[in-house]
This record gives sequence, structure tokens and C-alpha cells, in this order.
Amino acid sequence: MTSTTTTSQKLLSPEEIAVRAGEQLTFLHLPDAGVFAARAVRLRQLAEGHAMRDFLLFAAELADAQHRALKAGVAVPLPTAEQVEAAASAGLPLLPAETWPRAAVWRESLRSMLQDLTAHLPEGPARSTVRQLADASDEHLETQAGRLLTGVMFGLDMAAAPLLAAGLQLHWVRLAQQTAAAHADGQLAPFGRIDDPTVCPCCASRPVASVERLGADGARYLACGLCATQWHYVRIKCSHCQSTKGISLQNLVAADAAAAEAQPAVQAECCSECGHYLKLMHPARDNGIEPVADDLATLTLDLLVSEEGQQRHGVNLLLLFGEPEDAPPPPGRGH
Repeated sequence: MTSTTTTSQKLLSPEEIAVRAGEQLTFLHLPDAGVFAARAVRLRQLAEGHAMRDFLLFAAELADAQHRALKAGVAVPLPTAEQVEAAASAGLPLLPAETWPRAAVWRESLRSMLQDLTAHLPEGPARSTVRQLADASDEHLETQAGRLLTGVMFGLDMAAAPLLAAGLQLHWVRLAQQTAAAHADGQLAPFGRIDDPTVCPCCASRPVASVERLGADGARYLACGLCATQWHYVRIKCSHCQSTKGISLQNLVAADAAAAEAQPAVQAECCSECGHYLKLMHPARDNGIEPVADDLATLTLDLLVSEEGQQRHGVNLLLLFGEPEDAPPPPGRGH
């Protein structure tokens, strides 16, 4: 007599399938040595014929200055093995921007970067702002940096904010790169999955946009606007409330017929459940895409979506929205 046995297999939901697919992908992509150089190149490409041409070209010069500063190889204080273990055990980012101690080296690097940038700018308001910030006191820089990283618009010098942001981006890119290198041989990786998948697993910042990375079968990654790290995130899922319902894509309508037939490289992924949106970028449709640069160049899309009642979830530190405060020039060092 032959006996037979049967086994039942649980069918996976679409969400579980997506999660399992994500487990087979590289979860984290840290910024490489050319992150700022690539941004500068893209900004100059986007500036041609753009309504924001002057600002995009200024941002390109700023990115070039960041690249030169990053190449200088300045060392920054790094987390200890105990801090790495504590963050991993708690499911928290290792280098949270709002609370991680900012060593004096970030101010020194900022001033050096600004002095370098001055030599590449023509005389005018932008160059004057760069000079003023380079001469500002430590206290002023720390106060402004704290406001910028915590999203406090009141009292924030909006004209100098992109310059401060560039210095902070430089510092956190260094932190991410050097921390990964220093702990590469350790038993515990310094960066990995955390309890909140909507913020950067390195610095806890919100993403500037999401990107369908080339070579990853169109897998979606959120791109940090501070440390430039990218981490895997399930597609068709709100990056703010994590809902998979009510997701829609919005894009600008092209003016000419040829462009109208092409698929848009940048769209706004909107969530009707929470009323927030984040831009979704498709390098397969334009392989020059760089998240920070392309976010700046698609401000019109932000205006369109906001008119429909959606709130922006992504943060681009180089272009903040808020009411500028009339304030005297920053106090100089030694005042």
C-alpha cells in the first residue's frame, strides 16, 4: 500500500513578493567619490535654456567646490564600534543629522570651500553672500546649521542656506564614506536596515527623490538629500505614510508634440491617503539623471502638484521654501 502526503504552500501577497525581491537586491548604495562632480555636470546640462539658468549654474559651481573639497581627503571624527552596535540594536540610523555632534572640522571645511568658491564667481550678490558666510562666527554657523537640519525656517538666512547646506552635505558624505571604510572589517556593518524605512539609514534625513536605478531591474531607491546615500524602497508605496493605496503619478505636459510622445523622466508620485508626494526619477528614460540636480530643475512640477493640494515629502537643502527673514549680516569671527 502506497501512502501519499500533500503539502500546502502559502501564496505570497504582492507586498510580500516585493519585499522578497528587495532582499535579493543590494539594499544600500553609499555615495562615491564623484557624487558632487556628477551633480555639477548634470546641473550645467539642465541649465541650458532653463528659466532657472542662473541659479542652476551657481549650484553647479557650488557642486564643483564640494567635489574639490571632498578630494582633499579631510578626516572627520567617526563613530566607535560601540556606537555602531548600539544604533544597530535599536534599529536607528548611526549618524542622525539632527543630533550627531558636528565636529569643528565641518566649519573649517565650509570656510575653505567658500573661499575656493569665491574665486570661481563673478562680482555680485552671490559672491558677497559667500564672502559674508565665510567670515561668519562659529556660533552663527552652528545656529544656522541647526535650523537647517531641523527644518526650522524662522531665523534661517535663506540666501546663505544653500551654502550652509553644501557644507553639511560635504561633511555627511565624508562621514558616510569614512565610517563605511573604517568599519568594513568589523563583524557588524555600520549601515543597514532600520525601523523607519522612510528616512536615510545613515543620517535619518528625508529623501530628496526616489530613483529607479539602472542595472537593478528598475528597483526603486530613495535618495538622501544630505549624505547622498540611496536605499531600497518598495515601489508603488508612499514614502511618507507607507500606504500602498491611492498612489498616482503626475507629470508636466510637454509643449511640443515630439516631447509629448516621450515618457517623462521625472514624475511626482502622489498619495491620496496622506496628501504627500515625492518625485520619482527614471534614469532609463534619461541616463544623466542626478536626484538633487533634477529635483531643482523640475520646480514647476512641484508648483503643479502643490496647486492640487499635495504636500512635498522630499527635502532639497539647496532650495528651501519659506519666508526669508530680514536680518543683519552674520556676525564675523571675533565680534
